[in-house]
Amino acid sequence: MHSLLRVPNGPVDLSDVDPAGTPGFDGRKKDGKEATLDVADELADQQERLFAEGRTGGARSVLLVLQGMDGSGKGGTVKHVVGQVDPQGVRIASFGKPTKEELAHDFLWRIKAQLPPAGRIGVFDRSHYEDVLVVRVRELVPRRTWLRRYDTINRWEEGLVAGGCRVVKVFLHISPDEQRDRMLARLDDPTKHWKYNPADLDDRALWPDFMEAYEAVLERCNTEAAPWYLVPADRKWYRNWAITHLLLEHLQEMALQWPKADYDVEAEKQRILSARTV
Repeated sequence: MHSLLRVPNGPVDLSDVDPAGTPGFDGRKKDGKEATLDVADELADQQERLFAEGRTGGARSVLLVLQGMDGSGKGGTVKHVVGQVDPQGVRIASFGKPTKEELAHDFLWRIKAQLPPAGRIGVFDRSHYEDVLVVRVRELVPRRTWLRRYDTINRWEEGLVAGGCRVVKVFLHISPDEQRDRMLARLDDPTKHWKYNPADLDDRALWPDFMEAYEAVLERCNTEAAPWYLVPADRKWYRNWAITHLLLEHLQEMALQWPKADYDVEAEKQRILSARTV
């Protein structure tokens, strides 16, 4: 999935990408769900290896960055993809409107505080990219300010990777029609009302501006150290299948091994067998 979903270098035109596409998968919805479950155990195994490595002195971690318009499935990805692994090995952070304290610091300050420790998979539901997306579209800071942030982000991410954090950035590409249907579905279901935010309609009205901002992000922050992956998100089952495989491939590339015991295993067995209970 690396090469299939990776955003190519150069200018990006999101209108050329079908949000309902299923690159890499030819089956139907049922097949996609089954194929996701087929690799769930392997994903959990790789995550546990990473966790074990971190518990025994390893410094590596993984950061999954999820970006997309409202309703694109960031929360669904956390539930259906990341939810397949042991939660003690995961750190999830969601970034909304900055607080007064956060605004008093550099835009990366609140992001750095939520980075995954060694051995963990970190998940960002929205991220530092809001500061070159919403901030740009809403004109919350001068143009020269958000323009400088592209290079700042690239340097920071390169530093993360150099320090042992593998950065996996995913843009969930949803169509405006699908977003509309998902918004209406939330309003039709009282158990989903808490997910609906009337303010989301304000961003929907600025769809072309957001697409332009996303295209700039996908072009200017698509580095060798931390490339972007574009996942068509109109089909939830495909989104889950694609990101499950993408995350699994990254973990497999890390060649994670079970830590070797720093004690005499056979001696410990004998101690257990000879130990007396009260």
